[in-house]
Amino acid sequence: MTDSLYGGRTPHLLAIDDDDINLLMISRAFKNEAEVTTVKSGPEGLAWIAEHDADLVMLDFRMPGMDGIDVLRVLKKDQRTAEIPVIMLTGDISVELESKGFIEGATDFVRKPFIPEVMRQRVRRVLRYEYLQEHLEHEVKRQTALAEKRLENSRELFREMAIALAKTIDAKDNYTHGHSERVADYAKLISKRAGDDEEAQKRIYYMGLLHDIGKIGVAGTIITKTSRLDDDEYQSIQAHTIIGSEILRNISQFPDLSVGARSHHERYDGKGYPDHLAGDAIPRPARIIAVADTYDAMTSSRSYRKGLPQDVVRAEIEKGKGTQFDPKFADLMLQLIDEDKDYIMRDES
Repeated sequence: MTDSLYGGRTPHLLAIDDDDINLLMISRAFKNEAEVTTVKSGPEGLAWIAEHDADLVMLDFRMPGMDGIDVLRVLKKDQRTAEIPVIMLTGDISVELESKGFIEGATDFVRKPFIPEVMRQRVRRVLRYEYLQEHLEHEVKRQTALAEKRLENSRELFREMAIALAKTIDAKDNYTHGHSERVADYAKLISKRAGDDEEAQKRIYYMGLLHDIGKIGVAGTIITKTSRLDDDEYQSIQAHTIIGSEILRNISQFPDLSVGARSHHERYDGKGYPDHLAGDAIPRPARIIAVADTYDAMTSSRSYRKGLPQDVVRAEIEKGKGTQFDPKFADLMLQLIDEDKDYIMRDES
C-alpha cells in the first residue's frame, strides 16, 4: 500500500477491541503504512471519532457492554461517519453473523486469530476502493463543472450569434431596426405570463429572435417597398416563412427552433399562411410569437406611417382575439399593454 493510493497522504485507522494483544498486533501490522489509533471499548471509540477523522474503523464484534454491532449502528446513523468503511473483527464468524454485519453496514470481516498479511491485504483493498471511489466522485464533479462551463459558453455563443443574425435581417429594412429582439422580448413575457418555466421561456425567446430569418432570401426592394405589393411580390414576402423554416430546421440541437419562423403568420381562424393551420393546430410557440410580432409591427414606425397610439394598438389586439390570435395569448398581451402606463413597449428610435 503506497501513499499514492490516498492522494499523497497517510490513511488513519481506528481500531476498537477490548483485547490488548489484538490492538498491539494491529498497530504493528500497519506501523509502516498508516496512522493507527487504538481504543478498548465502543463508547471510547465513538468519543474519539466524534472529535477526529478516520479513513477506516476496525471493530471487534464481541465486547462487553456495547458490542460491535451496537457501535456499527451508531456510526451508520451519524451523517459524518456513515460513509467510513468498517471491518468487523471476530473469532466466531458464521453466515448469520456475517449477514447481520453486512445488513448493518459492515464493509468486510477479518477472522481472529489474525494473520497479519491477510489483515493488511483486506484493509488495503477496502481503502484502495474507498479512495478510488472518492477520487472518482471528485473527478465526476470536476468533469461535470467543466461540461457545465462549456455548455454555458456554448449557450452564450449561440445567443450572440442569434442576436447577430437577427440584426442582420432587421438591417435589410431601416424601419425594422430592433424588431426581432423586441418580438423575442415580448414573446418571452407572454410565455412567462402563461406559466412556462425558464427553459421554455428561453426557447420562445430564440424562436422569436429568429422568426424573420427567412427574409434573408427576399429581395431588399420588396422588403423596403412603400407602395402596395403586387401578387408576385406578396408571394415572395410570404415565402420567408418557408425559407426561414428550411434554414433553422438544420439546427439539430434545437429542432423546434424552426416552428416560430414557419408558423408566426398563421391565423387562429385558419386564414393565415403558409399552411393554413387553425386553432390549436398552430404550434403553441407560434401562437405566442404571432401576437408579439403584430404588436411590435403596430407600435413601430414604418416608411408610410408612424407607430400607432397605444389605445389603437390595444383595440386591434382585442379585435383580433379568436380570429387572428389565440384568445389566451391575446389576453396576456392586453395585460402587458394595460400595465405599460407610460407606453414604454415600443420602438422609440
